[in-house]
Amino acid sequence: MAWITRFVTAVAFLALGVIFSPETFGSKSEGQHPPMLITLLKLAHLLCFSTAWGAALWVTFIGGIIMFKNLPRHQFGNLQSKMFPAYFSMVGVCCAVAVGAFGYLHPWKTSAAAEKYQLGFLLAAFGFNLSNLVVFTPMTIEMMKERHKIEREAEIGDEIGSTKNKEVAKKNPKLAAMNKKFGMIHGLSSLANIMSFGSLAMHSWYLASKINL
Repeated sequence: MAWITRFVTAVAFLALGVIFSPETFGSKSEGQHPPMLITLLKLAHLLCFSTAWGAALWVTFIGGIIMFKNLPRHQFGNLQSKMFPAYFSMVGVCCAVAVGAFGYLHPWKTSAAAEKYQLGFLLAAFGFNLSNLVVFTPMTIEMMKERHKIEREAEIGDEIGSTKNKEVAKKNPKLAAMNKKFGMIHGLSSLANIMSFGSLAMHSWYLASKINL
């Protein structure tokens, strides 16, 4: 996944360049852009934002809960360890493209306060996703694998839903210590994901105010 991380970072720097150095990329006020370019940029922004929003909604509040309630816990964890890097990469790229397209049409220096706030929300969504992709998810996966090893030694982890982990951890200091470390990192990862979702939610409110139905 290293190349994906580099690609996401490169797209992010490109988006930042569009925002803070618009002249380099030929950004102008909206009225001076060719109509076709305006439409393409708005389409790119809308598609990427909606993809990021939909993926975040599904993974955070629907798909993950369904899998947790129906898969053996270790199988669920292993599946999540494969899914989350791809999830954060996709949402990160979508956020970066949305930032770039929005920033191209609304350069920072000439934008109204409302547009600057929206650029901030989009940048925040990207930043939280990048922190998960680069920092929290790799740490969570590594700790999960260590905890799975300890749990297999204690002959637990194949249950579905409610876990026997806490009961066993009361008599197993090694497992209790690993639970504490895993809980802290997993909590930070979940918080970053929720903050990203919240930032996208704020931008959805802005877009709703601009749509004529």
